[in-house]
Amino acid sequence: MTYLIPTSLIAEHNALREADLQEDFAALERQLARRNINASTLIAAVTQFGVALPSWGTGTGGTRFARFPGTGEPRSIFDKMDDCGTIHQLTQATPTVSLHFPWDKVTDVPALIEIAKAKHLGFDAVNSNTFQDQSGQAQSYKFGSLSNADQKSRELAVAHNLECIELGQKLGSKALTVWVGDGSNFAGQSNLTKAFDRYLEAMQQVYAGLPPDWQIFLEHKMFEPAFYSTVIADWGSSFLAAQQLGPKAKCLVDLGHHAPNVNIEQIVARLVRFEKLAGFHFNDSKYGDDDLDAGSVEPFRLFLVFNELVDAAHRQAKGFAPAYMLDQSHNVTDPIESLMQSAIEVQRAYAQALLVDRATLAAAQDANDALGAHLILKQAFVTDVSPLLAMARMRKGGAIDPIGAYRASGYRTHKGAERPATGGTSAGIV
Repeated sequence: MTYLIPTSLIAEHNALREADLQEDFAALERQLARRNINASTLIAAVTQFGVALPSWGTGTGGTRFARFPGTGEPRSIFDKMDDCGTIHQLTQATPTVSLHFPWDKVTDVPALIEIAKAKHLGFDAVNSNTFQDQSGQAQSYKFGSLSNADQKSRELAVAHNLECIELGQKLGSKALTVWVGDGSNFAGQSNLTKAFDRYLEAMQQVYAGLPPDWQIFLEHKMFEPAFYSTVIADWGSSFLAAQQLGPKAKCLVDLGHHAPNVNIEQIVARLVRFEKLAGFHFNDSKYGDDDLDAGSVEPFRLFLVFNELVDAAHRQAKGFAPAYMLDQSHNVTDPIESLMQSAIEVQRAYAQALLVDRATLAAAQDANDALGAHLILKQAFVTDVSPLLAMARMRKGGAIDPIGAYRASGYRTHKGAERPATGGTSAGIV
């Protein structure tokens, strides 16, 4: 029988911590009141905020060198949904799941939908995979997919994306995310203009297959697996492609897919301005596309991104409706713990951005008061909103301390018994 964390365990765990939380929250509430900020209004906003879980993130990740499987890893999409349901049960911050085809083998759509409903989960954007060959595949993506010089390979990639849309429709999704690893590793290997043109031509066929109420999210990445040139390498290439394709095409921002030290929050501002911001894959990085837990390296950058998002919402920017998702590789941690912590950190950055006094900030900016404007942001960033986030979780039935409750439940040990290991270490990213 599949183990689920009893609600009674969460209640007991919360009972031991509620008095301290009430005391900490009361102190924060008084502090915010002195700044004319209503804590209850903030809780309501945080309660409505959610970030999607990546189905693939529930398993142990890996590097190009090795992968070390963890205990009780999910073996099927149904196992993944169990783990995603547990994350949402404890955090009350992850109401949707993003599936990745064909990594996620979905053969019984009605059963999957029923399980999702039982766990109070919905389905976010679906993701296609044309960056690796599947067993028995007729053509290879070794030299590209949607931009491949071989027409049959391009046709195969288009057909796969159309299949993803069809399956996503059945699940209730409203968007398709397309990331391709297409590019070159040697100067002269590929005609840079022709490769982009082939990508656009193929994507136009995918775009034509979108239902009226769907969007397509174009995801850029600076490098890897192509290290000399990448077809959709930056937000400029993504933006140009989205413009060419039409209004249903928008640009997805993965925080690790940029050159080092790029001002990501400015990119966000530009995409919002031109109504092309699709949303985010949240993670963190130190060197490249590290896919580390959100907020684990550069929490201030995460806050600055949310500052732009809250500003756009405050201005009621036209076409502003970004999708939020985690996209991480958990190589040395329990994936469930990392996903819970990342969801909390994303919520934290959002709550902190809500603390910014927009009118005072605008006045400082208009007066060219550089330090004054900066300090307004720093005041919001250094405010510890942990009690507010915990209160929001508790009031929705989640855990005051999600990781503590998770560990106390023995969930991973139970899953280790339910899901016996099938192999040892292996190479490659999963």
